[in-house]
Amino acid sequence: MSPIQLQDVKKKLENDNTILIEVLDEDSYKAEHIKGAINIPLKRIGTVAKDKFNKDDEIIVYCSDYSCSASPTAAKKLDDLGFRNVYDFEGGKKEWKDAGLPME
Repeated sequence: MSPIQLQDVKKKLENDNTILIEVLDEDSYKAEHIKGAINIPLKRIGTVAKDKFNKDDEIIVYCSDYSCSASPTAAKKLDDLGFRNVYDFEGGKKEWKDAGLPME
């Protein structure tokens, strides 16, 4: 598990194989999320990830902003489950939106 900065997230998302996951609850996701992200709430990340993804998949998790602890917790959980390419985008939705990047 590694922290990842905004510019690196943008680069990795150019690769169709990168999985971007918002780990906030479904209501937060439905209200607004980074374009192309899927929603797996923190409480379900371990179970869903084991069923849906391969251990070598490149996964970026994010939550609302630097003060949110959900994405670091999710990244650690995925790392503990043996996922090898997990990144925590600590700036999350706020940093992405503040940079004028596409939201859905």
